[in-house]
Amino acid sequence: MAFSALAEQSVEDNPQTLSLSDSPAELQIANRTIMVFRAVLMGEVPAVRVERADAAISEIMRDGGELQVTLQPIQKSFIVLLNGRRSFIVTPKDVDPLEQQSTEQTAKLAAERLRQVVEETHEGRTLSAMLSAVGYSLAATLLFVALLWSIHWLRRKLYQALPMLMQQKARDLKVGGAQILDLRFLYTLVNRLLDLLRWTLVLLLAYEWLSFVLSRFPYTRPWGERLNSYLFDVLEYVLQGIVRAVPGLLIAVLIFFIARGISAFAQRLLKRLAYQSHSVDWLNEETLQPTSRLTSLGIWLFALAMAYPYLPGAGTEAFKGLSVLIGLMVSLGASSLVGQAASGLILTYTRTLRNGEYVRIGEHEGTVTEMGMFTTRIRTGLGEVLTLPNSMITGTVTKNYSRAVQGTGYIVDTVVTIGYDTPWRQVEAMLIEAARRTDGIVSEPAPLVFQTSLSDFYPEYRLVAQAIFTLPRPRALLMSALHAHIQDVFNEYGVQIMSPHYLGDPLDAKVVAEENWYAAPAQRPATGEGAGAGDQSTNKS
Repeated sequence: MAFSALAEQSVEDNPQTLSLSDSPAELQIANRTIMVFRAVLMGEVPAVRVERADAAISEIMRDGGELQVTLQPIQKSFIVLLNGRRSFIVTPKDVDPLEQQSTEQTAKLAAERLRQVVEETHEGRTLSAMLSAVGYSLAATLLFVALLWSIHWLRRKLYQALPMLMQQKARDLKVGGAQILDLRFLYTLVNRLLDLLRWTLVLLLAYEWLSFVLSRFPYTRPWGERLNSYLFDVLEYVLQGIVRAVPGLLIAVLIFFIARGISAFAQRLLKRLAYQSHSVDWLNEETLQPTSRLTSLGIWLFALAMAYPYLPGAGTEAFKGLSVLIGLMVSLGASSLVGQAASGLILTYTRTLRNGEYVRIGEHEGTVTEMGMFTTRIRTGLGEVLTLPNSMITGTVTKNYSRAVQGTGYIVDTVVTIGYDTPWRQVEAMLIEAARRTDGIVSEPAPLVFQTSLSDFYPEYRLVAQAIFTLPRPRALLMSALHAHIQDVFNEYGVQIMSPHYLGDPLDAKVVAEENWYAAPAQRPATGEGAGAGDQSTNKS
């Protein structure tokens, strides 16, 4: 029976052995890999074949002498012979399916490795070769120590020269007379960079020294070769990655440059529309800045989405995991953030508030100092700066005291309640007189008094006036001065500021006699003119 037919028959007759053939076994001689067995041969699984080959080769090499490695073909397989004796057999099923090699090429490679083991074994038994290896190792060690001392010496010299050099250069780096770099932080940064460079060089030298020394001795030579090949493989991998990433990186940079140009064009276009065109109502000086920011944000987000597939590492699992993590964080924390931003946009484009206006938002009252995307700041009359969320502003009633005034300024108002036994004309005149005496309240438009309510026990009078916005006086001080003048005026004319509440009917009717309708400081109107706000009577004096 032929050899290949016998091997196939052995596999068919022993299905349990066939299941073990899926576990490859590696043949190592003198710390070097010779062959990886993958097939079941004559009932022997790869692990058993490795044991037999190891025993056969070790027995032949113990005999010493000049050992010859040859190949002998048999059917579709090859026998590797050592001094004419069989070492192991290479079958077609032993060929690595990932490598495009024939059975003969695999057998020749295994024979070459075995020949190298034979030569290294002979070298290890030669005294001159070992002495030469020791000499080279000592020379490499001395060179390694000398290089380490050189690095240490150079580091010490740099540390001595760097402070003066950095001080001289830092003095030249100034903008507007201010020094850009802080020497303390700069010195720490440079020290750390030098330490990183030093340790990198030390590790590379140690790596190369170890690889060189291991390569001098036959038994450790495979380890040295692996160290060298690993370092070169890493460098090759990094260089190949850089080369592969360059085209995509160039495309991404080109996309970002195009986005930058479009963004600059959009900024200039929006600016012209805001200052020169009156056909776009929603775009003006107030909405120009947020509109420009939103436009730029949209352009750059679109550019990032376009450039993302071309970025280095965009297709790796780590990059995908990072994208999922960022998306999860944004989705969990973006609800309130998006709500605040949307409220800010609503306030901006509906022009509910403007910088410099005096407003009342809920229980808070003051001058708008800053309108942001997420919050709005107002300064109260007491000098406090309040930061209000935009969502709170859109969800509450906002009173704007500056929007209806003439020119720059804001509205001030106050309320008093006086009994029905005091002439309303006198009360109105006294309130207007108090407003006239208060610095910061303008005479044009003139202050007005409104009777806003006729309660059970007293009428309610509201004084409304316009204050000068440019006057350096907080509203709290202005209101305090106005209230002080109201008290002074009422005291001068003998009118009590009180809101009476009756427990029973009075003996005398609480009415104002007609002759007291125009008590000072009220002035009687000319004949034929109205007698005052709400006065429908005829002048009978």
